[in-house]
Parts: sequence; C-alpha cells; structure tokens
Amino acid sequence: MLRLLRASLVILLLMTLLTGIAYPLAMTGLAHLAWPGRANGSLLARDGKVVGSALIGQTFASDRYFHGRPSATTDADPNDATKTVAAPYNAASSGGSNLAPTSKALVDRVKEDVAKLGSSPSAPVPADLVTTSASGLDPDISPASAALQVARVAKARGLSEVEIGRLVAQHTEGRVFGVLGEPRVNVLQLNLALDAQHRQ
Repeated sequence: MLRLLRASLVILLLMTLLTGIAYPLAMTGLAHLAWPGRANGSLLARDGKVVGSALIGQTFASDRYFHGRPSATTDADPNDATKTVAAPYNAASSGGSNLAPTSKALVDRVKEDVAKLGSSPSAPVPADLVTTSASGLDPDISPASAALQVARVAKARGLSEVEIGRLVAQHTEGRVFGVLGEPRVNVLQLNLALDAQHRQ
C-alpha cells in the first residue's frame, strides 16, 4: 500500500513539474523569442507611455476619435455588491449581454445607439457599431463602420474626409491568409495614428 502511494506521489510530482512548470515556461520563452510584442500583450504606447493593447477595445467618446463596438462587460456595483454596473471593456469580466434579439432592453439600446450615430436611411448602420461582441472586448470594427465615422472625425478635427479616409484605408487589415475572418480596423491603432499625424 505504501509503495503504491509513494509511486502515485512521485508521478503526481513529476507531472506537476512537467506540465505545470516546465511546459508553460518553455512555451512562454518560445513566445517571447518568436513574437515578443504579442507575448507581452500587444501593448501600444504614445510618447513612451503605454495607452492600451491592440487586443482589447477602449471607450472613445470624443467626436475627434473613431468609436469601437459597444461593450456589454460589467463590474460589481461599488454601492451594492449584489448588483453590477456597466464597465465597458472590462477584461476581468469578459462576456456578452446574453440578451435575446426580442429583448426590449436590447432593441431600445440599439435604437438609441443608431440615433446617436445620426445615420440617414440611405446609409445603413453596420451591425458591429450597435451590437456587442461575445467577449465585450473586441478592439476592431469593420471598414464600413470606420467609413461611416469619417465625416464626423474629419469635421471635429477640421480636416478633409479624403485625408481621414486615406488613414482608415492604411489601417484596414485584410482577411488572415486571404480567407479567414473579415477585413477589420483596429480602433486604438487608428486613433493613435490619427493623433500622431494630426495633433491639435
């Protein structure tokens, strides 16, 4: 009995060292060698200060910036721990709203977001500008969503729509390997490029 217990403990210790320590350290080291930026969280900096990650969206409210997808992430209410409050792009609480398409709360929120965009009936609003992603952390928008915002950003910055449109085109990424996913624009990277080129 003692011999079996000792053998089990030795196997447990060996597997813990192998799969719990050695393998994760080896993969982390390999990732840092092959893709140092990605392994460190794809952090983006402005003037030497980290301002975010290319992998996690942020809230931009000013008309001078492109806006990302809505986020349904929440956090504990500081006044009542049994409740939650909206906390957009909260990476500690990733998740969607789980509201059904027939939910009145969802329909009302989407209508409100469409009204804020001020889009005319001839320019339909892309779905990703008024619907949340499953994670609530999506850093990207579709090229159509970026194009819809060009006029607002150009007007707020006193620049031409052609100039802003060119910047959007430069920051539009295609499908992975030409077939996977959809074309997309990283909102934080685009806004940082906008600030870098057109500081006011």
